[in-house]
Amino acid sequence: MYGTYPDGQKTITAQEAKILTDGQLAQPAAWRAPELAIVVPTLNERPNIVPLLERLRNTLTGVMYEVVFVDDDSSDGTSEAIREISQMVPNVRVVQRIGRRGLASACIEGMLATSAPYLAVMDGDLQHDESVLPRMWEKIRSGQYDLVIGSRNVVGGSMGEFSRARVALSNLGLRVSRLVSKHDLSDPMSGFFVLTREFLNRVVRRTTGVGFKILLDLVASSPTPVRIAEVPFTFRNRLQGESKLDINVGLEYLYLVADKLIGRWLPIRFILFCLVGTVGVGLHLGVLYLLYRVLGASFGVALLIAIGIAMIVNFTINNATTYRDQRRRGWGFLSGLFPLCQHE
Repeated sequence: MYGTYPDGQKTITAQEAKILTDGQLAQPAAWRAPELAIVVPTLNERPNIVPLLERLRNTLTGVMYEVVFVDDDSSDGTSEAIREISQMVPNVRVVQRIGRRGLASACIEGMLATSAPYLAVMDGDLQHDESVLPRMWEKIRSGQYDLVIGSRNVVGGSMGEFSRARVALSNLGLRVSRLVSKHDLSDPMSGFFVLTREFLNRVVRRTTGVGFKILLDLVASSPTPVRIAEVPFTFRNRLQGESKLDINVGLEYLYLVADKLIGRWLPIRFILFCLVGTVGVGLHLGVLYLLYRVLGASFGVALLIAIGIAMIVNFTINNATTYRDQRRRGWGFLSGLFPLCQHE
């Protein structure tokens, strides 16, 4: 009996269940503690879960590993499917987060949820080349490095079929990263890397944990030099699902950089809140002037309308930017905007 999505569909198909069992993805009965934990943040990646597990099984032969999916309450049944899989495959588990989002914070929570001494981070969309993991694993186990990065910008690596706009954005991120990082990373926006538990423990309390770019956050948070190696890989095209890249990803990257530059003296969230408040004040005065002076409305009516518009706009902007990692949607947005709408 398979689990179901919220809409009643099965979480995993009979064919996928057959792949999991016949393909012997499950570890033998003599299960030992994992040497390597692969943290995979997900949001609506259900079709990619079984193919990813197959590829990891075929790649990491002889390695005792576990896969920790951190799912931001996907609407397509991703977390339910992973739980179903974990009943057959003991080295697979899921951390389901409700009420918060963000790739960086998901990666941090996933790394803290495992006891493995070595930690890998990769996307769940099959765009990261898992065949590179053995080389990264070999380097990190040598004891010479704190961090091994899968890079698209060193010899042998490639952006794949990225559009010019995506390549330009990546190059811009490379230049901006040099403002906060003492290390010359060839690909600071990479989401594919392996690190040691010791390095994570050294930096985790200093991380910002906001947005999609966790690698730069980790490196820029280190109080001491980081021993880094880079391994080339080619970025693959997404086969299923939708890209999560939008303008907010770029804004969050700038948020991260700003936090590393001045966050120790003044919280960036506070600065954003003040900037949004300034916009609200300007909007309030503008609407008040238009209604009272230009359109001839009574001062009381004009004042109430101006206050209402400024409040709605301020809340909407803060929800989308200042508190994006906790943003409200649908009824949650309305109940936050109008507290009287809240229901038991």
